[in-house]
Amino acid sequence: MGDTFHDTANIDFPILDADSHVNEPPELWQERVPAKWRARAPRCEKTEHGEVWVFDDGREHWPVGLTACAGKSYFQFSAFGGSYEDMRPGSFETAARLEELDADGIYAQVLYPSVTLKGARIYGNERELQIACVRAYNEWLLEFCEGSAGRLIPQAILPTTGLDDTVNELEWALKNGHRGVVISAFPSGTLDPKPEDDAFWARAQEADVPVALHIGSFVRDAPQGTDPSQWSSLRFCGRAALTKAGGETLDITCEVLFSGIFERFPQLKILLVEANIGWIPTLLEQADDMYRRYRWYTGAHKEMRDMPSEVFHRNFWATFMLDTVGIELRHRMNVNHIMWSTDYPHSGSDWPDSRITIERQMRGLPMADVRKMLHDNCRNLYNLDVPSLRPGW
Repeated sequence: MGDTFHDTANIDFPILDADSHVNEPPELWQERVPAKWRARAPRCEKTEHGEVWVFDDGREHWPVGLTACAGKSYFQFSAFGGSYEDMRPGSFETAARLEELDADGIYAQVLYPSVTLKGARIYGNERELQIACVRAYNEWLLEFCEGSAGRLIPQAILPTTGLDDTVNELEWALKNGHRGVVISAFPSGTLDPKPEDDAFWARAQEADVPVALHIGSFVRDAPQGTDPSQWSSLRFCGRAALTKAGGETLDITCEVLFSGIFERFPQLKILLVEANIGWIPTLLEQADDMYRRYRWYTGAHKEMRDMPSEVFHRNFWATFMLDTVGIELRHRMNVNHIMWSTDYPHSGSDWPDSRITIERQMRGLPMADVRKMLHDNCRNLYNLDVPSLRPGW
């Protein structure tokens, strides 16, 4: 391996994908939740607009479309009209998924949901219903990852029904083999931090498990899934650009960064997923400046001793897909905490040509930095037992 990266043919380490997705199979919740909740549990229905997921007996809907774009051209993208019959089976079949990884030159993937991308609250506010749906997904994901020899890395979703439920599911996830957890609300179940959240942060720090915040799941006013105006307009392109440029993640990042929890839990690991990274240096510059100017009159200096940028560099990780600006600014973040990803099989995926995307972004960079972003950082964050040398080298 040379000192400078030129092309993926010279990579001698396994490439790790820090953010990919499953498309949960249509029968998942209908087969797994108790009978009393099945009428309100998620189900996939055939409609004139293609297959659509229905939640909480019709309270919310989500079309099958942009979460199943792997292998399609841009001209075939559509939010509506999709079906599981037309979907690549790698979304929900283990053997097929491993074949997809091999075709793309990827060794392992960290897995996030699709149907539950907005977080557990999409299942409904009824506590017992939501907990049953959360557990059904978490159990299925473990089964999906079985037989992959560690190449499929499960992350549990956590409920939004209160602190006790959040901590209980965290404990179950740790006991049963999940390597990380995804939250869509603060541990108490609200979208604002609470003192009682400390019980969860303490356990996450003790377990050395990353707590992920994925785009789309930690927002106050998520749009309805089947409103055509949300999907088929110039405005949709603008909203997508805002999301992938970090706009949707800025709010929760600042909320967590300035919450004071890292004073109490300095080893806690927070992971920002699919918001890319180019926005981070600007945020940190402004965060430090505002903190220096306002910490005395606000009393913030009593709750936060380190500069915000220092906290971020120590406690935050982030994934990116296509972000040449972020890569150029990598040393204004923490190059040991940023990780490349594919977004497979969603519309951000370049499967089966991810190697072209890697070369396009990283050619000319020091190979040591490329290795960090494609392998070391993900391996270290999740304490993965994966080869350090690419099989066959």
